[in-house]
Amino acid sequence: MSKNVKTGLIWAFVGIMLAVMYIPILILIIYSFTGAKAMGVWSGFSFELYADLFTNESIMGAFKNSLVLALVSSLLATVFGTTAAVGIFYMRKWKKTTANFIANITMENAEIVTGVTFMMFFLALHLQYGWVTLIIAHTMITTPYVILSVTPKLSQLNPNLYEAGLDLGASPIKSMFTVIVPQLIPGMLSGFVMAFALSLDDFIVSKFVNGSVETIPVYLYNALAKRGADPTLRALSSMLFVAVLAVLIALNVVSAKRRKTVVK
Repeated sequence: MSKNVKTGLIWAFVGIMLAVMYIPILILIIYSFTGAKAMGVWSGFSFELYADLFTNESIMGAFKNSLVLALVSSLLATVFGTTAAVGIFYMRKWKKTTANFIANITMENAEIVTGVTFMMFFLALHLQYGWVTLIIAHTMITTPYVILSVTPKLSQLNPNLYEAGLDLGASPIKSMFTVIVPQLIPGMLSGFVMAFALSLDDFIVSKFVNGSVETIPVYLYNALAKRGADPTLRALSSMLFVAVLAVLIALNVVSAKRRKTVVK
């Protein structure tokens, strides 16, 4: 088989995978601009679903809860994940291996097991399910992804930079924040965006510990179970997809400009 044929097959496979992933989303976005209640029925172009979305108190309340939860848990995960990544990076080999293994358990574990574990843990602590339990759970399940994003940036650093800061009279904390942390910002931003998206999308863990706090995934599940899919959710899903896509594009643009600046 020639090289051109292999390249063509690879691109064909990639194209099929992208089509399977994104064509349904494109169809969803297209049908968010029609007022028809049933998916697949086009009743003319309109912003009716978007207008209904912003006047639906239940959906907007769940949307607000999801945003607040994702923002708070992602910020906490970024702080904890960056701190953990730095600590793990400077550990001895066997300690580093053990710490990385423990940090990856949440990512590799079945999500339903994680949800049940959190539920039983909070029950044992007599914590009432709600905002506190949601923030703790979401922070814990997203922190490993921040560690995963920051660690490669640490590997690219000059190992003498931190000690140079100390030699110049900076305290360990000041040297960390003025020398190390600024160079970890791209990894921290990547980790934050990933944590934000995962938190916004999480259903299983949230369902076990949400109490009376309803997030978008939980609202969608309850809506489907009780009265079927609300057509306004097409507009909400489209807005979320476009917002996350815009953030990812902006993040990549900033990272690319930063790399060019470093090279120059």
